[in-house]
Amino acid sequence: MALRDNRILKEFKNLKKEKDANISAELVGDNINQWRATIIGPVGTAYEYGIFNLSIDIPGDYPLIPPKIKFITPVYHPNINKSGHICLDILKESGWSPAQTIRTLLISIISLLNEPNPDDPLVGSIAREYKDDFRLFKKNARKHTEKYATGNDDKKKEDNNLTVDGLAGSSGRL
Repeated sequence: MALRDNRILKEFKNLKKEKDANISAELVGDNINQWRATIIGPVGTAYEYGIFNLSIDIPGDYPLIPPKIKFITPVYHPNINKSGHICLDILKESGWSPAQTIRTLLISIISLLNEPNPDDPLVGSIAREYKDDFRLFKKNARKHTEKYATGNDDKKKEDNNLTVDGLAGSSGRL
């Protein structure tokens, strides 16, 4: 167990040290097995400047099996369902490699926001919309991002003029 815990602590320290502007993480309390991560939506997408919170539960068999990661922030995406579960090959045991880290998983999730996979959806209706009417998908995803991805835990945007930590879209608002 000590090797596992050392790896988790090393990953956490490395993630903090690298100071990636689009990724952050904190322990939940003092529990190294539960993290809360935040990612910023990729520029040029409907998720641009959105602040998305995720929960990360690290199982006892880590790194032999992947951590359980899910969105806390609601996301309008063909590969992310209402419960926050994510359809991504590397989050499945069959696609996971112990060489990967939680940081690489978070980067992969940002990439999934940038490039959804409508051929392997969790939400079929959004996948169909993505394929059949991309402009409508983008509009709906942007509205959803503006409503929910403000970084607030209440998940509801009340003030349309809200900016968070100096981040704002091209209109000066999130």
